[in-house]
Amino acid sequence: MSNKRRLVRKYEPGDNPGFLGEGHIARALIQGDFRDTDPFILLMDDMLDKKTNEPVGGPHPHAGFETVTLMLEGELGDEVHKMKAGDLQMMTAGGGIIHTETIDKKARMRLLQLWLNLPKKDRWITPRVQDISADHVPEISSEGVDLKLYSGSLAGISSPLKNHVPVIIADIRMRPDTSYTLHLPASYATFLYMLEGALQIGEEKKPLEQNQVGWLDRSAIDGDSELNITAGKSGARFVLYSGQPQGDTIVSHGPFIADTQEEISGLYRAFRAGKMKHISTVAESQKFKW
Repeated sequence: MSNKRRLVRKYEPGDNPGFLGEGHIARALIQGDFRDTDPFILLMDDMLDKKTNEPVGGPHPHAGFETVTLMLEGELGDEVHKMKAGDLQMMTAGGGIIHTETIDKKARMRLLQLWLNLPKKDRWITPRVQDISADHVPEISSEGVDLKLYSGSLAGISSPLKNHVPVIIADIRMRPDTSYTLHLPASYATFLYMLEGALQIGEEKKPLEQNQVGWLDRSAIDGDSELNITAGKSGARFVLYSGQPQGDTIVSHGPFIADTQEEISGLYRAFRAGKMKHISTVAESQKFKW
């Protein structure tokens, strides 16, 4: 018999000023000790309403983890590489990469950017970048549920995204009063971020409402688990994140993740010495687009 997943922790992240200045609001969606959120390090809900043409952002380094960016609204980037609503990009920073996000015009956008831990054995792997456009995201509609799957396997469909850490990422919409059961690995760390409406979760029917983050219990034993959910009177939309914990301790400082403080210092030295290349220079064999 499958384990029945339960909602064991929920909170509503506050709105904070973002690093891009006026018009940028950021919500820190992952809160708590990394031992409990592993493999998820950080997740920001970035909302930008930029009303000038003054450039903001710019080039910055990353190393030791992966960034996973899901565009919810608007556009980001230029004609060479532009992300629009519904697109996802996974960038494996690995041994170190420079990434540029410059916005030089009026813009309104919303995106979720996740920092996903790399397994210790893959911490310094060769950087790569993967893009899935909105019209190529695997999706299924059934029983009043529309599910778009960006990573992993769920509900009988699979994403083409290549994973170092097994992770499920799905954007799910439910019609009012609809009930549904998701089957997830019982040992995966799992949370939901409510974008719209409300849900009742598990056999206890615990509520999770718009703008709240809800974490599920998990088992130390591999196997299947069931997440029973029912949408509220106005329906529901949420993003599901579920990933396999790696069990490694990490050291975090600025844009870098490492295993020791000495490695963090080495990454800063490498960046200052100009040894990190721009993501645009990644070999074609390390670029994937769907």
